[in-house]
Amino acid sequence: MTTRYRLDNGLTVLFEEQHAAKVAAFQVWVRAGSADERPDQAGLAHLHEHMLFKGTATRGPGEIARTVESHGGEINAWTSFDQTVYHIVIASPFARTGLEILGDSVRNPAFDAQELAREIEVVCEEIKRSQDTPSRRSSRELFSTAYRVHPYQRPVIGWEETVRGFTREKMLEFYRRHYTPSNMVLSIVGDLREAEVREWVEAIFGGDWGRPYEGAVVRAREPTLEGRRVHLKEDEAKEAWLNLAFSVPDVLHEDTPALDVLAMIVGQGESSRLSLEVKRKLQLANAVHAWSYTPKDPGLFAVSLTLPPEKLAQALEASARILAEARAAPVSQGELRTVQALIEAENVYQRETVQGLARKLGFYEASGGGLEREARYYEQVAALTVDQLREVAERYLRFDRAIVTGLLPKGTSFTAADVESALDRALSGAQASSGVRAPRPKAPAPMQVTAPLSPKTAEGEVIVEKLPGGATLLIREESAVPLFAMRAVFLGGLRYERSSDNGVSTLLARTITRGTPTRDAEEIAHLIDDLAGSLTASSGRNSVTLRAEFLSRHFHRGFELFTDVLLHPLFAEAEVAREKALLLQDILTRVDKPSGLAFDLFARTLYRQHPYRLPLLGERETVEKLGPEALRTYHRRYMDPTQMVLAVVGDVRASEVIALAKEAFGNRPAPEVTKPEVAPELPPSEPRVTRHALARAQSHLVLGFRAATVMDPWRRALEVMSTVLSGQGGRLFVELRDKRSMAYSVSSFSVEGVDPGYFGVYMGTSPEKVDAAVAGIRTELARLRDERISDDELLRAKRHLVGAHEIGLQRNGARAGLIALEYLYGLGADALERYASEVFAVTARDVQEVAQRVIDFDREALAIVGPGQ
Repeated sequence: MTTRYRLDNGLTVLFEEQHAAKVAAFQVWVRAGSADERPDQAGLAHLHEHMLFKGTATRGPGEIARTVESHGGEINAWTSFDQTVYHIVIASPFARTGLEILGDSVRNPAFDAQELAREIEVVCEEIKRSQDTPSRRSSRELFSTAYRVHPYQRPVIGWEETVRGFTREKMLEFYRRHYTPSNMVLSIVGDLREAEVREWVEAIFGGDWGRPYEGAVVRAREPTLEGRRVHLKEDEAKEAWLNLAFSVPDVLHEDTPALDVLAMIVGQGESSRLSLEVKRKLQLANAVHAWSYTPKDPGLFAVSLTLPPEKLAQALEASARILAEARAAPVSQGELRTVQALIEAENVYQRETVQGLARKLGFYEASGGGLEREARYYEQVAALTVDQLREVAERYLRFDRAIVTGLLPKGTSFTAADVESALDRALSGAQASSGVRAPRPKAPAPMQVTAPLSPKTAEGEVIVEKLPGGATLLIREESAVPLFAMRAVFLGGLRYERSSDNGVSTLLARTITRGTPTRDAEEIAHLIDDLAGSLTASSGRNSVTLRAEFLSRHFHRGFELFTDVLLHPLFAEAEVAREKALLLQDILTRVDKPSGLAFDLFARTLYRQHPYRLPLLGERETVEKLGPEALRTYHRRYMDPTQMVLAVVGDVRASEVIALAKEAFGNRPAPEVTKPEVAPELPPSEPRVTRHALARAQSHLVLGFRAATVMDPWRRALEVMSTVLSGQGGRLFVELRDKRSMAYSVSSFSVEGVDPGYFGVYMGTSPEKVDAAVAGIRTELARLRDERISDDELLRAKRHLVGAHEIGLQRNGARAGLIALEYLYGLGADALERYASEVFAVTARDVQEVAQRVIDFDREALAIVGPGQ
């Protein structure tokens, strides 16, 4: 139950106990975002997000992040149009320290002039990064077109010319205006007791802050749109980005719940109308999604698509027709009931993590009309009728006031007149049709297995059950939330591919859920939504995974669907062709994601023969040759249940899980399987450098070395070494970002494999800074190799690793995935429990030795993607 109270100074405090994990989340919601800025202040709210953790009167630059990370915590912030949120997630034994840091940061920021100058450079790098991202460019064009007067027209991050003009005095002006207790909400969730929380909050946040709240900023009101508004722009993206939008009310309006439901029915999830019609049946879009954005002031209802440019007119017409049909005729009762159940289930999923729950509480109190509005929202959703949905669609999906924006690849022939024609055809076509859709198919009845209910096992204990056919079943009962997760993992992935079939495991993962002998793809999509869950597959460098999550009350039906997809994938010709076309489009648009391109280039530079050199998506030439038989062969050879590790974690009974697993997998004959021979590859004998020219605002570089396997005993020391470099308190962040303003994004990483993986550093920076960035990275790596780290750095890194591990494993799915993969790789069922002790056993000497083992500049690989390479 949530407690809400108010301090004498006006600060609103929310608290909810949550003891599933030894973790606590603290969030300060400031009711001020970019929409509270003047035009000359564009980006100022976002710059506060950067500066508040850069030092206070008693804590110097970098000290805040180092302290949080040294106590096993994570610190960050985000800015939106309407609020700025500062948050810390930390191990509960150090909760008071985390709250003290958060309170000091928002109450006593230093706004040091030198730190401000450096951080302005960092934000300008972030702006350049957003300019290189098509999704950001598309969103910017939509909002600047939809809003001509209201401040939602401006990007939250601001513009480089305004950001470079900010001074300490301007920062203080905005801070003193908005950062007052009565304009803030403190949301706390976690493994704490209310009495201690009240005492801490009063001591840290109480008293007079010396600046009374002057009231909310009066924002310019956007005039009612008269007529259509179309803005099409030529762009360097390889695919088109299209938005069809309509003006809708704010978050507190009575129609907001209905708009959310309508967006889910028409365009969220694989069983939505847009996905089934525009993406699957007509194959007009690579991705399509509907959303209802209802912020503090009137927002937008929109359909967003990415698609081949030659299909723009057809895709716009088809998408608009689906919206027009929702205006002309009621949706089905089945569609409405399914979405109502999904929204109810979403409320349960949000309770898996303390930070997720803290965010929901903070949102409702700060922006959503108060905590009471949450219950009211769910009541309104549950009470909706199909006729009410149609009325809302008719009220707001006004085609005479439609907003259309598009980023068009160079040479695309698509004009405002084409937009007008497509919308007119869609509207007339919907009016001529009845709007009646075929009833949704009914799924087969689930398997029925009766098992005696044994007593529940100890919470957190992993039960290992070897099934008769050879599969391994891992079960961990966790009853904190009524959910469960499943992960079936198999050795394979990229490591089992060759140049001739590169991409086969990714195509398989995208197709395996697209039909069985008893269910087609549409039936599976509908059933997943009916069960308010998810069922997907993925392929990595060393394995292939089938994953599912459902409400516990749907355990039997969810398990039956999971096993049907796993054992009997159809790989129908039409489904494979459809997914292959989407995969080929993703391969084509890799250049729109330059950081990912840099990592692909790095892998090809570091490895010359090993399959790890290949891109996960595959190459166009090999994917084009793949067909259903290649997928069936891969599935038959490498995904037989006899080779499987299946982990089930959550609110389940082990006896039921074992009974169902034996029924599904227990007595299958093991096929004769010859695993691919993967020849070892020696590290480079000399430095390797590969450059790829790409006209973008930023360059992206990856510098790294061959490193550990999952079985190497020194991989924990390697993780500690990487953490000394990474994080907001790490050497790379402090030396290259904070002190030298070289980048917005810089991090180190360690990727282990069944065969030797790699360790490296990534940075996105301005082209003119590349040489200095590479030199700076080498300097920091050489320090690790040549000098032993301090005891303080060692403790920070180890606590941060263990704390992040605990924070990251709050969800059932995260625990199931880790347990399954660790067992698959031969590390045992207790690897999760051993993690902390293995990390804390690492010494400074171990870190230096692993640095000397791995960091060898004569065997480095360097990949650079950017202008003039």
